[in-house]
Amino acid sequence: MIGAFYEDALMGGDVDVEHSDGQVRPLAAERWSRPIKGDEGLLARCGGPTLDVGSGPGRLTAALARMGVPVLGIDITPLAVALTRRAGAPALRRSVFEWLPGTGRWAVALLADGNIGIGGDPAALLRRLRELVRPGGAVIAELAPPGSPSGVEWVRLRRGGQVADWFPWATVSVDGIGPLARGCGFPSTDQWNEAGRWFATLT
Repeated sequence: MIGAFYEDALMGGDVDVEHSDGQVRPLAAERWSRPIKGDEGLLARCGGPTLDVGSGPGRLTAALARMGVPVLGIDITPLAVALTRRAGAPALRRSVFEWLPGTGRWAVALLADGNIGIGGDPAALLRRLRELVRPGGAVIAELAPPGSPSGVEWVRLRRGGQVADWFPWATVSVDGIGPLARGCGFPSTDQWNEAGRWFATLT
């Protein structure tokens, strides 16, 4: 049911995210289909074969393909994969924790739009990406602004009177990425902000 709600949101449906503390915010997933201010600096740092993790409808995957960068988007949602392919970029329906082509050879693994939260365990996710990128490779992650709390919470999707199952989602602040990255095999962290968004390149 989570996937069905997400697909509805991708098509512009009214889907909300309910947090365990009772807060409810619109998912507004259709915004990921259009360029977002700050994408330019993110894309410019993808200087080699790039794995776009949680690629959604393929905004960044397709942009990299147009730039001539070898790229693959992965997402667990069939509609997201179909939209990425429709935009002219390669994509697979696959979890980042499953077998993936190019393991150990990717120059960059991309975690945009808060996807460092995937699985609710940022350390496990970064350790997995360390296996996927080549020696000297990088993870580029979009992070929460300075001063934001880092942690894991349970959330669920709501659509009208229907609710999906709860699932864990993590938030990592730009303040806390350095120690986390070092513990996962990325000793160097370069941070930057653009258009009100915060990022880090982990190498």
